Amino acid sequence: MNRSLKLFSVRGIDLRLHITFPLILGWAALQFGMIFGSLNGAIFGIAAITILFVLVTLHELGHSFAAQYYGVPVKQIILTPIGGMAQLMRMPEKPLQELVIAIAGPAVNVVIAILMLALALSSGIELSTLLSTTGRLAGATPLSLFSYIFISNIFLAVFNLLPAFPLDGGRILRALLALRLDYARATNIAAAFGRVLAVLLGIYGLINGSFFLLLIAIFIFGAATQEARATQVSHILRGYTVQQAFSRSAFRLQPGYTLQQAANMAAYSRQRSFAVVSGDQLVGFLPHALLQSSLRTHPPYTLVSDVMISDIHPVTPELDLHVVQQRLLSEKLDALPVVSESGRILGLVTLRQIVDLFRLVQSKPPIVQGSPSA
Repeated sequence: MNRSLKLFSVRGIDLRLHITFPLILGWAALQFGMIFGSLNGAIFGIAAITILFVLVTLHELGHSFAAQYYGVPVKQIILTPIGGMAQLMRMPEKPLQELVIAIAGPAVNVVIAILMLALALSSGIELSTLLSTTGRLAGATPLSLFSYIFISNIFLAVFNLLPAFPLDGGRILRALLALRLDYARATNIAAAFGRVLAVLLGIYGLINGSFFLLLIAIFIFGAATQEARATQVSHILRGYTVQQAFSRSAFRLQPGYTLQQAANMAAYSRQRSFAVVSGDQLVGFLPHALLQSSLRTHPPYTLVSDVMISDIHPVTPELDLHVVQQRLLSEKLDALPVVSESGRILGLVTLRQIVDLFRLVQSKPPIVQGSPSA
């Protein structure tokens, strides 16, 4: 179920490595090994990409620390072969906050570039030498490695500042637009820029045979489309609460139930996730993905209490649905338990219920203002 490996945590933020990450190291070893025609070239490539992703991590930590400054929780940072991604638990409340959070990442790269340039100049290396060394990759030397990282760091900042969502430049564009427009309209414009850029990058990648650039184009197009759709849903759902969507008749599990009993109940009820209760008090949560993975790795007589999530944070009926929707998406859950202020279990709110309410609200005919005709 988990496709990433946790490396360490910084200020409560997990840094995780996607299972496909070794692919970029293999590509670098092969690419630079062919360029230099030696084992040293392969080692150079692995070292270069490793250091480059250290800079990517610092870039994402810049976003994350800025988000934490504004009280926005950060779940984790995931490093993939095409870059890094800081996963915020929710969007910042104000456009100015998103602007600062978006700028913070490239700002880190600018600071790193200044420090690297100062180090080079103090060591007697001129800027022209630094740039020309990268151009001809004059051997797998420390200077070539330093030069490669210097240029790649600048490219990372410049590329991310392109005004196309979901790149940092696209988020900056959305934040600036949101100062004058409503948030949904600002997102649609930024996402449109992102999709146009993705198409252009994809065409360029196809013409030049750049598979890596094609992957980036596909990612940008998909992420821009997904963000625009999610923002539209959130915009329409504002003003609606959990009270208007959740199910009070959802089936529940007892801690002493077995995984087999949970699977039988899921098959019988067609319900995917379950609150685990003792009496009328919530004691845990068993999402569908966890039930499936537990059935593969544990005997069927394993107790639900041994595998359930015991620290799940439930929602209350008064909570806005767009907040719940963002949390479900960020935590990759399909449901959350609903409790009263006293902690008594009330039911479940599911992503499907939220989508159904969204479709119902979206399909309502507009209300025409005016006096009835005589």
